[in-house]
Amino acid sequence: MAEHQQVKESRVVKVDSQESWDFFISQATNQGCPVVVHFTASWCIPSVAMAAFFEELALNYQDMLFLVVDVDEVKEVASKMEIKAMPSFVLMKEGTQVDKVVGANPDEIKKRTEAFVSSFRSQYKMTKNM
Repeated sequence: MAEHQQVKESRVVKVDSQESWDFFISQATNQGCPVVVHFTASWCIPSVAMAAFFEELALNYQDMLFLVVDVDEVKEVASKMEIKAMPSFVLMKEGTQVDKVVGANPDEIKKRTEAFVSSFRSQYKMTKNM
């Protein structure tokens, strides 16, 4: 019997230039969508190891935008966001950083993302009901 592999479509969007960064952040800001960014590097083993976790996180939070930025490919963005170590995970709202986790710590990233989403959703409900 042949094995069937389910192909999952990635919800993580790769940023490949300053222009695409500006576009995605602008779109998310205009739509009131929170953003989670994984700053990575191909040579950084912990960063590479966190990719599958980040994909899974993106599947669990459909109402957020998940971006991945290779710091060597898009140096301007990494510099602008003051990324000094990989992996770094940045939570953004309205184009502004609201939290940052440095290092391969899945539990902490998940915890902070959950808190971020909860605060975002409750704030959204409040403004929607006004």
